[in-house]
Amino acid sequence: MSPTEEDFELELRSLPGVLNVGISHRESGDVDGVKLVIHGQDCAAIKTIASQIASLYYPDATVSVEDASQVVPANAGASPRVALVRADFNAEDGVCEVQLAYEGRTGLGRAGSGQLFGGAEATLTALRDLGFDVPYYLLAAVSVATVRGWPVIVTLRSPSSDRDMLGIAQSERDLVSASMATLDALNRFLSNGQKND
Repeated sequence: MSPTEEDFELELRSLPGVLNVGISHRESGDVDGVKLVIHGQDCAAIKTIASQIASLYYPDATVSVEDASQVVPANAGASPRVALVRADFNAEDGVCEVQLAYEGRTGLGRAGSGQLFGGAEATLTALRDLGFDVPYYLLAAVSVATVRGWPVIVTLRSPSSDRDMLGIAQSERDLVSASMATLDALNRFLSNGQKND
């Protein structure tokens, strides 16, 4: 993915209610289309904004938007996704607890280090508890002020490579944002079903 495409995807992911962004390419490698999955927002309004963003980066790309509540039943036969069940923070001991679900099973992860870093670490632990062999470590988890609010950006790195994986998410709580941003950073990796034997 080129730096331009990464910027494009990050800008789309920072839109309100965006859960996932899929980008398709032509044989030439040019961006052909983009599909946003959203929750709790007006599809038409988000599509208008996403189309405006796309016109600045890839004027010929098509844009589609789907509501997650409509997508899940329709795609029941599609490959399963990792879902965030809950994310809690215990103020007494400073520990974050994240529960994830995958194919009817749940994984639990706990970590300290505050709601941002701890939320991302707990999410990685929960993924490993689900059986995923996640070859990445947490490099950074930061909350960034923008005109659209306060999204959380999580950066992961592979020990065997200097290439970073970025995820961005925004919710009412930093812990939930950190967990969702971690899943966002790993969405391509997880969609390939990288499981332990």
